[in-house]
This record gives sequence, structure tokens and C-alpha cells, in this order.
Amino acid sequence: MRVKCVICDSIKKIDNDCPQAKKLRNRLIHTYMCPECDERIKKNTIARHKTGNFKLYRKKEVQDQYLS
Repeated sequence: MRVKCVICDSIKKIDNDCPQAKKLRNRLIHTYMCPECDERIKKNTIARHKTGNFKLYRKKEVQDQYLS
């Protein structure tokens, strides 16, 4: 299967039977990112996280007293 990276627009070939190819075929919202771009983003994110200026906004979970 031929796929195109959403960041650098490079075209790669991945195996048709791998789980990533199945995910890309069946769920159109999923996109492909090449390993080079993935590694670069991971490295930059870790560097930003170490500076202290990185905020991760997560949904706050509400504790229900009746479910506990």
C-alpha cells in the first residue's frame, strides 16, 4: 500500500496486511506520518516538556459519589 506523510508529503510503501494499513483503509480520519517526522515531533515535544512551558489540557474527570 502506498501512503503519503501528512507533514513532509513523502510517499512510502507499507505492507498491506499490517495493522496500520488496515486502520488507514477502514477509518478515513486516521492519517499516516512517516517515522522520520514522528521521531522529530517526539523529540521536539520532549524538549518543550522539559522547559516547563508545555501544558497538556486534559478533560477533568468528575467523581460521582454514587458510582464509587
